[in-house]
Amino acid sequence: MDEPLVYAIPLRNRFRGITVREGVLLRGPAGWGEFCPFADYDDRESAPWLEAALEAAHRGWPAPVRRRVEVNTTVPVVEPEKAHRMVAESGCRTAKVKVADPRTSIQDDCERVAAVRDALGPRGAVRVDANAAWDVDTAVAAIRELDRAANGLEYVEQPCPSIEELAAVRKKVEVRVAADESIRRAEDPLKVAVAGAADVAVIKVAPLGGVRRALEVAEACGLPCVVSSAVETSVGLAAGLALAGALPELDFACGLGTMSLLVKDISSRTLSPVDGYLPVLTAAPEPDLAHEHAADEVTTRAWLERLKRVGG
Repeated sequence: MDEPLVYAIPLRNRFRGITVREGVLLRGPAGWGEFCPFADYDDRESAPWLEAALEAAHRGWPAPVRRRVEVNTTVPVVEPEKAHRMVAESGCRTAKVKVADPRTSIQDDCERVAAVRDALGPRGAVRVDANAAWDVDTAVAAIRELDRAANGLEYVEQPCPSIEELAAVRKKVEVRVAADESIRRAEDPLKVAVAGAADVAVIKVAPLGGVRRALEVAEACGLPCVVSSAVETSVGLAAGLALAGALPELDFACGLGTMSLLVKDISSRTLSPVDGYLPVLTAAPEPDLAHEHAADEVTTRAWLERLKRVGG
């Protein structure tokens, strides 16, 4: 294993409460992997992220069944005009809009969603992500308003924290419900019974421990899957694309068009969508620009200590 590389790249807009994305790049005989759990993940929850990075670096990924993957563009909590511009410039036919931020109102969310619908046109798909922010009653009311603003939502992602709450919401709204945190932050994702609580499963490689493990979770949940990123650089995104490329069926655009959220990338072969699609790669792109985004000494030391701690 080569010496780990620690990076720090600013985000274009605040996302998940952060303004800089940080992580560690690991190199092994199969290529590069990325370890970048968010700050709110403890060492136990961070362990699968390391397993995913080591899989990429040492084992590589399963053979794909498709060469490219349709992706959505992700719209953070921004003003409607900016949301419209971001979607129009993305080239994607699907947009995921972040909602339920404590700094904004449902009216703000509806205006952002309406702007996204206008940018996509009537044939585009609009989905929203509440990151488990609502209780059941709030979710039901908000989903109905957002559905009207979007002139039809494709689905709402993780409106409430628990499986039981998702099931209750699903019974009261006509919009599809997608489960994300309920799967990836479960004690045992393979045993999470989401079939009665959701219509769609959102699968992320890093929190689940790698492409192979994520494939097992996708099969076990028994639902149509959407592969999403964890706002990684192109190294981590390549693993998400490997999962999307290996799934037997892929009915929805995937949430892997997230390079637009970062100011820069660690690779000159950045994975930005072209006409709404990304290629499935056999290995992560070389992080040839990593030296331009090296973290400072304090951040580097903190990440290397975290890496050692999580790795045991």
